[in-house]
Amino acid sequence: MLHIRDSLVDQFPPLLAIGGLKHAFITRDLSVPEALTTDRAAALRALTPTHSHVCQQLGFSWAELVTAEQVHGDAVAIAGVNDTRRLPNPIPGADGLITQGPGAVLGIHVADCAAVSLVDPEHRVIGLVHSGKAGSELGIVGKAIAVMKKSFGSKPRNIIVHLGPCIRPPCYEIDIPNLIRSGALEAGILSINYHDCGICTAEQLKRYYSYRMEKGATGRMLALLGWEN
Repeated sequence: MLHIRDSLVDQFPPLLAIGGLKHAFITRDLSVPEALTTDRAAALRALTPTHSHVCQQLGFSWAELVTAEQVHGDAVAIAGVNDTRRLPNPIPGADGLITQGPGAVLGIHVADCAAVSLVDPEHRVIGLVHSGKAGSELGIVGKAIAVMKKSFGSKPRNIIVHLGPCIRPPCYEIDIPNLIRSGALEAGILSINYHDCGICTAEQLKRYYSYRMEKGATGRMLALLGWEN
């Protein structure tokens, strides 16, 4: 567990149990009111000091962070296999990121959409996916699993999947968690390896940002996932 501003960070038992894996879900920072804006880029700039500090507390350099453009599509990019500095950052057109071994920390920004972690401990492959309404309906989690299998030899039955805080019924008419779980199981994930934290972002506005409840004038959480160096 992180020892810095624990009230600001969520960590999850299924991911903590994986040796060598580091993760954090950075929640709402009440000390940064300027993050409450309809301008996504401005919100991310305001929250960068907080997010970079937590990243460093995990043992990563902020320069190692690889993010996706997040266009609400289903494109999955491979990141950090060689030199992450050669990649555009954020990676254009991508909503999912895959990497193998240390060298890159994956980051996905969310404010109601789901950040889905995928971990293959055998091959030390990880994925982090942005899955909102559109991405979930397009089956982006299943596509990320397919990339892990094709590019790195991951076996779906060995992949651990974790669904982080996101908006859920009755606060939202679309059951995003159900779509994600169905897609993961259809892709070959074992039910015992699928984990859902069960948290609804829209129900806890003192802890999480909610794009829907705050009508777009909100900040962004940041999910981080990487291997120890």
